[in-house]
Amino acid sequence: MRNSLKIALRNLLRYRRRTFFTLGLITVGMVFVFIFVSATGSFKDMMVRNITDSYLGHIQIHAKGYVESIENLPLQLNLQPRQVATIEEVVNETQLIDFYSKRIKFGGAFSNFEQTTNIRLNDVDPEAETRTEPLLLPRLVAGERTAASLARGKIFVPELLTKGLGVKIGDTVVVVATNRDGSVNGKTFVIGGILASATGPGGRDGYIHIDDARELLRMPDGEISEIAIRLKNLSELQQVSTVLQSKLTGAGSQSNLEIHTWEKLSPFFNLFLYEGLLLGVLGSLLGTMVGLLVIAILNSVKITFSFGQQEGVVLAPTIAFSQVIIISALVVGVSLLATLQPAWKASRMEPIDALQHI
Repeated sequence: MRNSLKIALRNLLRYRRRTFFTLGLITVGMVFVFIFVSATGSFKDMMVRNITDSYLGHIQIHAKGYVESIENLPLQLNLQPRQVATIEEVVNETQLIDFYSKRIKFGGAFSNFEQTTNIRLNDVDPEAETRTEPLLLPRLVAGERTAASLARGKIFVPELLTKGLGVKIGDTVVVVATNRDGSVNGKTFVIGGILASATGPGGRDGYIHIDDARELLRMPDGEISEIAIRLKNLSELQQVSTVLQSKLTGAGSQSNLEIHTWEKLSPFFNLFLYEGLLLGVLGSLLGTMVGLLVIAILNSVKITFSFGQQEGVVLAPTIAFSQVIIISALVVGVSLLATLQPAWKASRMEPIDALQHI
């Protein structure tokens, strides 16, 4: 084996043109594979940050059964004051948690007094929400990017609704909603901000102050729909989730709570997988066309080199159809492998979670 390696090394050094040409092709191929894998990871991280820092949070806590019925935003499945107090005690004791925000969520009618449409509203404390969701205010395409823009009596409206109803910053609108007892109530608001859409569930929701929501829904103090949590480090997601599960839903717990990580609340398995597949297929098609063109050019240029005792050997590259298929399949396979990690994360959510906000 040692003699074979010596002979191989000697041949590589002797036929330098062939060696550098082949080594260059392999190196370029490896470089582009690494670039593709790293770029895919970067896009994934950017998408995750857009979801978690804009509206979802890293972890959410609900009453049992709320997420399964979230399409209806059921007020009868809200967290009660006793449950909220228990959650806050545990959250405040958990060192890895940075901030949290209490929310009320409901659906209602949104009107400019001439036209009416449906709206989903997140009702929050502006200071707590903007700390938990640092990309919320940067999503404003109109209005001051401060928590004061969501003071009592003001509303953040999704950009799509403002275009459809022709409303703008400073306009007065009305929100009408039905509370848990079936009573219909209305309240006027001044548009304090217009929100750009964000990728994924909840990216088209509006926002009002949590005290305005209590007034509109005639809801007792302390009752909320969910608590959204932001971690100091997203890499500790599973660790914190396990701790919260143990303390809030573990054996002997009577809290009747559910813990959901962002992965279970956002439907992205197919998105990541299909992105990898499309990139692989398109890359294979383009690579095949460019590769065949380069082969044709090399054949027309007629590059010469020395091989053994032969001088002036003409480089005549050829490739079989079966080799093209194998190489294309490998490229598609690498593309899919690059998306397996984010797709595997997304695969752990339940179907009802994936469909809840679409």
